[in-house]
Amino acid sequence: MSNNVLIATASKHGSTYDIADEIARVLSRRGFHVADKPIDEVGDVDGYDAVIVGSAVYAGRWLPEALAFVNRHAARLGTRPLWLFSSGPIGDPPQPQGDPQGVAVMVESTRAKEHRLFAGLLDPDRLGLGEKVIVGMLRAPRGDFRDFPAVAAWAEQIADTLHIGAADSSLSRAALLDAATH
Repeated sequence: MSNNVLIATASKHGSTYDIADEIARVLSRRGFHVADKPIDEVGDVDGYDAVIVGSAVYAGRWLPEALAFVNRHAARLGTRPLWLFSSGPIGDPPQPQGDPQGVAVMVESTRAKEHRLFAGLLDPDRLGLGEKVIVGMLRAPRGDFRDFPAVAAWAEQIADTLHIGAADSSLSRAALLDAATH
C-alpha cells in the first residue's frame, strides 16, 4: 500500500485548508500516514508514496504558489499517484463551472490521475478591503458552498485506488517470486 500521502494545499483565506483537512481525515481513517501541509511548508515530495495538491481559485486560476509548486516538482509528481483539487466556485449552483485555467496542462504534465473541482466559501469577514469592494461590485453570493460529503467520497475513492494499486503491486511481486523459484 502507498502508506505515506502528502496533501499540499494553497489557500488564501483558509477554506481550501478545510477541504484538505477532510481529505486527510478520511485517508488517516483508512490507514494511511498523511502529511497535511500548507504548500509553502513543503520542501519536496520525496518520501511520499502518493500526493494530493490543492489550491483555492481566484479569477479562474490557481494561486501562484500552487502553480509554482506543481511546476517545480512536475517530474517527481509524475512518478507517483497524484490527484489535484481546486476550491472556488460559489453559489447554488456553484459558478463559474469548469476547470480553472491551466489545470488541464498540469494534469497532462504531471500525469495526475484526476482533478476535482469543489465549491468554495465566501465569508466577507475573511476578506480584505479590496476584495470586499470587488465582491460587492460583482454581487457575489455569500456563504459556505463546500460539499464535505462530496470531498469525503472523493477521498474514499483515492483510498480505494491506492489500496487497489498496492494489491496489484503485491500480486506482481508474488508472481515474479513464484516464477523465479520454478
